[in-house]
Amino acid sequence: MDKTASFTVGIVGATGAVGQELLRLLEDRSFPLAALRLFASARSAGRSVPFAGRSLVVEEARPGVFAQVDVAFFAAGGSVSRALAPDAVKAGCLVIDKSSAFRLNADVPLVIPEINPEAIRGHKGIIANPNCSTAVALMGLWPLHRRFGLRQYLAATYQSVSGAGAAAVRELEAQVVAHTRGAAMPRSVLPHQIAFNVFPQVDTFGPDGYTGEETKMMLESRKIMGLPQLAVSATCVRVPVVRAHSVAINASFERPVSVEEARKAVASFPGARLVDDPSRHEYPTPLEFSRTEKCGVGRIRLDTALPNGLAFWVSGDNLWKGAALNAIQIAELMIREGQLRPKVALAPA
Repeated sequence: MDKTASFTVGIVGATGAVGQELLRLLEDRSFPLAALRLFASARSAGRSVPFAGRSLVVEEARPGVFAQVDVAFFAAGGSVSRALAPDAVKAGCLVIDKSSAFRLNADVPLVIPEINPEAIRGHKGIIANPNCSTAVALMGLWPLHRRFGLRQYLAATYQSVSGAGAAAVRELEAQVVAHTRGAAMPRSVLPHQIAFNVFPQVDTFGPDGYTGEETKMMLESRKIMGLPQLAVSATCVRVPVVRAHSVAINASFERPVSVEEARKAVASFPGARLVDDPSRHEYPTPLEFSRTEKCGVGRIRLDTALPNGLAFWVSGDNLWKGAALNAIQIAELMIREGQLRPKVALAPA
């Protein structure tokens, strides 16, 4: 990455869960910042947010604020992205968007840097970040696809409450406390009690009976992997875990598979860490892969139902690889490839 250039960076949705992770990662990864501007709703404007030992004041996210911004990370939901991203692009600001607003647009690259980095070259001002469950699943699927040729996959997700936002995390915590006191369970965010429970709904249901999250996994996997006919069937489940999603995957491949070769493929892939020693109870867990850059892959075994099939398990941080980290990795890739330059070069010191 070109450390001689510094960039004015904006975060839209800076006070939300993903916005806070973006702040942490920008500092931890020493992203080359000339300035950092934080945007949120009018309700949050004026708040002070700590960053790198100082306080930054949140501005209202509105048209006209992106004129001096080089790259903006959008983490405020689809309606905000649709309303403000075109204005940012018009101002010459690169938009890296977490929402689903543009992911399936033909002229918007949907990027995981370890998988399809070349896609950034076709951007027209907006680059989309994949859905969190898709990103985690593909960290296990992609190295196996490269080795064996993926035909189809079936997935059951175990998605943490942080994927539904900070209010859902507070609701889980409040329900656990209520249980210890023998009190009634408070519930206003999620459709069912989440403490000591699971339910098979993430997002809303479509006319085909699949939720939006399940459909995203299918369509986004096809686009990112360049497999337009890939067969995918997913069931997405909310579980009482605070952070990091897990996915149980059964996949069928074009070529004969072996557990040994599958483990080698995963171990050599930069986006994954192999954790696979059943005799020692070693396999990925959400606790182990919270706040980690790589996703864990384990429980690799021959599938007993699918031809040329493998069954395996993936865990990864939905707020990092599923959102903030992947977005920053996209920006870092853009800088390395010379695709992102500051609008105003700083004078030499």
